[in-house]
Amino acid sequence: MPYLFGERIRLRAAEKEDIPAFLRWVNDKEVTENLMLVTPMSCFEEEQWYEGMMKKPRSEHVLVIEVKDKRADEDYHPIGTCQFHNLDWRNRSAEIGIMIGEKTFWDQGYGSETMRLLLNHGFSTLNLHRIWLRVYAKNKRGIRAYEKAGFQFEGKYREAHYQHGQYYDIHLMSVLRDEWRQTISLEENNH
Repeated sequence: MPYLFGERIRLRAAEKEDIPAFLRWVNDKEVTENLMLVTPMSCFEEEQWYEGMMKKPRSEHVLVIEVKDKRADEDYHPIGTCQFHNLDWRNRSAEIGIMIGEKTFWDQGYGSETMRLLLNHGFSTLNLHRIWLRVYAKNKRGIRAYEKAGFQFEGKYREAHYQHGQYYDIHLMSVLRDEWRQTISLEENNH
């Protein structure tokens, strides 16, 4: 399966040619405001990260989020990344992460669509039971998107993130396969 298709997006494997876009995104302070990156990244470090990621199992590789170019039928261009990591096959659990790096695509539902597509892949293809994430309590936009996708608040790491001279809580959220199925059923009934 070379691509995972959503309504407006597709997910594909990351390629070495994506490194310049990744580097631009992870060095943009607005993009990384709600990510767990705190220092600038060099091209060498990004290349090392890519090589390390490629040595992991394919199920943990970064996927590139692409949108179709409205000017050309066949052309897609990258707007961000997503992935599963910390996979625990015994307990059928994985952490999920997402980054919309192209700011012109923020607040248009691409993050929510990506989460729905990735959850479908995790539960239907990878046979996961639980998918979880960590999100800064101050990231209200992210929390809303995760709740829309079916994630529930589980708890928090109190004052676990230091940024801008103060400490912030990190929320732990998750969705179980049966909860996800209920969310899908509700969405289908509302259409």
